[in-house]
Amino acid sequence: MRIAYFGPSGTFTEMALAKLESDGVVGPGVERVSASSPPATLEAVRRGEADGAVVPIENSVQGSVPPTLDALAIGDRLQIVAETELDVAFTILGRPGVALSEVRTVRAYPHAAAQVQSWIEREMPEAQVEFAASNAAAAEDVASGLADAAVSTGLAGERFGLPVLADGVADVGNARTRFVLVTRPCPPPARTGSDRTAVVLTPDNRPGTLVAALSVFATRGIDLTFIESRPLRTHFGTYRFYLDCVGHLDDLAVADALRVLHEQMDTRFLGSWPSHHVSATSGSVAGEDSARWLEDIRRGEGTS
Repeated sequence: MRIAYFGPSGTFTEMALAKLESDGVVGPGVERVSASSPPATLEAVRRGEADGAVVPIENSVQGSVPPTLDALAIGDRLQIVAETELDVAFTILGRPGVALSEVRTVRAYPHAAAQVQSWIEREMPEAQVEFAASNAAAAEDVASGLADAAVSTGLAGERFGLPVLADGVADVGNARTRFVLVTRPCPPPARTGSDRTAVVLTPDNRPGTLVAALSVFATRGIDLTFIESRPLRTHFGTYRFYLDCVGHLDDLAVADALRVLHEQMDTRFLGSWPSHHVSATSGSVAGEDSARWLEDIRRGEGTS
């Protein structure tokens, strides 16, 4: 299998892919293919250049990863089939011969910079933070002489031969990032009883539509674990909503909720996959059109 990941080599995303490999989620003999951004990583799957993609989707400190959410909502539908989590603490890498007190420029991926901002202000008060394309790219910039130090990973330091100025750096202890494995549409992994289901909703811009959508879950006793709004970029006040809930497409309540949502508004199924959350749901039935839509996505078909 060819699996694309948000690279270059040495990012936390590559480490997440390695964890999925070691956990047996993807088979042996994976060919890793780096991509320059979460959208580019997902596009590799849409174009058929990769069988799957690993991208970050949520961080316990900074919340969602907007480029990933936006890329999942547009273009041909893709599907999340697995997830993994990593503890995230950063390694400060420096140019050879540069001490921590001498650092004046620091390259960092924006999400990483936000998670070590207080540490940088305290330990490197003279340093100016400059954004990099990824954690590994920050290390590459230092190796190329474009900055004095990088907020990166130990793996990237080994790859580029950079000394470690500080390790285990994080403003918030026990920070974690969730990564997802994405493929083209397929039958969802089998229900485990500890599953997560995700959809993208684009309701009409009129009063009460979001409340109505949320009530579909509430009245069926389905727990929402994630909700995020993103602008449609057409004009002010228009949004799409990303929702994760506890449960699987094969849980009666979850299936019924998705059918009803599909009847009420534009609904894109993002997947049902094993998670760390326990599902306990029940439910009823809905209309024929939405029942057919549900069967399509169960077979790994359908465009929404």
